[in-house]
Amino acid sequence: MDSAFLITAFVTLFVVMDPIGLTPVFIALTQGMGASYRRQMAVRACLIALALLALFTVFGESLLGFIGISMPAFRIAGGILLLLTALDMLFERRSQRREGQSIEPHHDPSVFPLATPLIAGPGAIATVILLKGQTGGGWAGIGTVMGLVVAVLLLTFALFLVATPLERLLGRTGTNVITRLLGMLLAALSVQFVIDGLKGSGLF
Repeated sequence: MDSAFLITAFVTLFVVMDPIGLTPVFIALTQGMGASYRRQMAVRACLIALALLALFTVFGESLLGFIGISMPAFRIAGGILLLLTALDMLFERRSQRREGQSIEPHHDPSVFPLATPLIAGPGAIATVILLKGQTGGGWAGIGTVMGLVVAVLLLTFALFLVATPLERLLGRTGTNVITRLLGMLLAALSVQFVIDGLKGSGLF
């Protein structure tokens, strides 16, 4: 697999899943929990997100074909969806919605909202289907995409484990700056998805 594609795909998944932006949310959702229980929440959330993304990586394109949606059309729709996510990141609406999440005592946030929709949300699902399409499909393509998903989830899990000291290190300002930089990058990548979809459609 081309190294340029691997780098671009990894960056796309990293920006869409946004482990850095999720870290303060994880802290808020697990506030008051012991270290071992917090670790259990991190493991469970990442494993459930992995299962969901694996399901859509393997069967997502077949599902699209079954309901009559072409890959160029999905690339355009996915690009637009990623662009909306990027705009949310740039204008902090994404953080505001996440920080609005609240939990009751003894509530298990690993499935909802951590695994879905925060980690394996619509943007991440659209991205894995798009990336599999770019690999040409087949088990080699599925393996490549899943390897990248696992790499991003491992980073997410690592950041969850060091969430508290990382939050103190970056501060709110540092987190906001990184989120906006990632948002700008995601906006450019989403436009590229739309361009690729238009080219594949035969309109240009």
